[in-house]
Amino acid sequence: MNSSDNAASSSPASPSPKTGRKPARKTRRLRVDDVLVVKTSKVRTAISGTVVGNFMEWFDFGIYGYLAVTMTVVFTEGLPPEAGILVTLFGFAVSFLVRPLGGLVLGPLGDKIGRKKILFLTMSMMAAATALIGVLPTAAQIGLWAIAPLYLLKMIQGFSTGGEYAGASTYVAEFSPDRRRGFWASWLDVGSYVGFAAGAGTVALTTLIAEGLAGPDAMTEFGWRIPFLIALPLGAVAVWFRLKIPETPAYEVAETAGGIESEHEDPMARQGVFGIFRHFWRQILIAMAIVAATNTAGYALTSYMPTYLEKDVGVSNLTAAVATIPVLLIMSACLPLVGRMSDKLGRKPVYLMAVGATLALMVPAFAVMQIGEIWAIFIALFMVAAPVALWAGPSAASLPAFFPTASRFGAMAIAYNLSVSLFGGTTPLFSEFLIQLTGNTFMPAFYIMFFAAVAGVGVLTMRETARRPLIGSVPTVETKAEAVELVKGQDDNPLIDTHTMPLDILPPASTTGAAADGQDGRVTTPAG
Repeated sequence: MNSSDNAASSSPASPSPKTGRKPARKTRRLRVDDVLVVKTSKVRTAISGTVVGNFMEWFDFGIYGYLAVTMTVVFTEGLPPEAGILVTLFGFAVSFLVRPLGGLVLGPLGDKIGRKKILFLTMSMMAAATALIGVLPTAAQIGLWAIAPLYLLKMIQGFSTGGEYAGASTYVAEFSPDRRRGFWASWLDVGSYVGFAAGAGTVALTTLIAEGLAGPDAMTEFGWRIPFLIALPLGAVAVWFRLKIPETPAYEVAETAGGIESEHEDPMARQGVFGIFRHFWRQILIAMAIVAATNTAGYALTSYMPTYLEKDVGVSNLTAAVATIPVLLIMSACLPLVGRMSDKLGRKPVYLMAVGATLALMVPAFAVMQIGEIWAIFIALFMVAAPVALWAGPSAASLPAFFPTASRFGAMAIAYNLSVSLFGGTTPLFSEFLIQLTGNTFMPAFYIMFFAAVAGVGVLTMRETARRPLIGSVPTVETKAEAVELVKGQDDNPLIDTHTMPLDILPPASTTGAAADGQDGRVTTPAG
């Protein structure tokens, strides 16, 4: 490429005078100084701050799920037990029904003002709402009106969570190096499931201590408040961590270069809600199918299992809480291995494994669970956890990669929250409703299998994203030497597509200063 060609291709595309639309994006060769070099220590710091927030989010879901039967007594006293449990589970579902609103507001805002600010806001709202549940009046004090403030706080949680996972997954995906994005991003869901296990452990420990000191009614009298109040100091720690995390390099580069300004016809530019649907509706549908499959299985394992084990299998609240803790911890330990596997094999093969495992294991798992012995419950829970790990392991890396940097937070928030709200978070409610409607205790398994089959169709049509730079971003690597090798081999690398990168607006040495090379794309070895 000669210098005049390079100058022409590096200038921003101008609108066509006839159509007003931008022509096809021009590009130039990738230079070493275009490549983002993010050291492993920085990746660890950034992801740790994000994981802490997800831990807090799922800690709340854990304590609410494992206290569902107790909360029924506390907040629906006077209603028949069957109706009371549905009212309580609707409190879990109502937070998910509000999540799309949170996503519609917080997602595009995160594309406009940055990922870090929104993640701080969502964490603060979640921690405050969770702690306030612990001081609510009960039905014994104010009657069935007690459920109203509970629903209100669950809605606040849902609104904040509408920006939490979408923002956190966007954040870790943008901070992770391309070749190991699956491994690093999988730690986000490690935080999620360890948080849920911590919630279960907190409920179990509180039950043991409270009932040991004050008798069998201690949890319904006062003990249920303790796990929610513990969220206050935990939330303060999580908020402090969120204050310390930096903005993602990918967002900063695009913002500095001016490449994410709103442009109606350019899908690589920042889009509003309608623009996101118009440009990315196929990706949104595929993402929603994967999210539905992941979360119907995931919320069945975490949020619905305590209720199912108590009501339909007949084990105690304490046993239900204790049984899932080792399962969740072992599954969490496997998630980075699954993430690494998705880096090696690709996201699609791992997702197809998840489809097969879900269809093969769900009915046998619920059959084994019906035995009712503790050993059978452990085996059954591990059978449910295996496909959950295969779904969750690649997702925090895979789903954000469907969308370009300028609209990634907003598109992720819409796709993720619509699906979780309609299908994932309502899993406990619909599972219990289907059992009551049909009398068939295998209905939760069929419910999960249906969404796995739908997701399988979506996976077959999705674009493979493993080891590729994110759309709308330049490549991200861990060392300067890797940047040099990547640029040197760009012509023979099928994973490098400069047409999706903001090279037409990036000036030389605009990102990491990894090393400068010639204007014609020839690589020079970095000094020093």
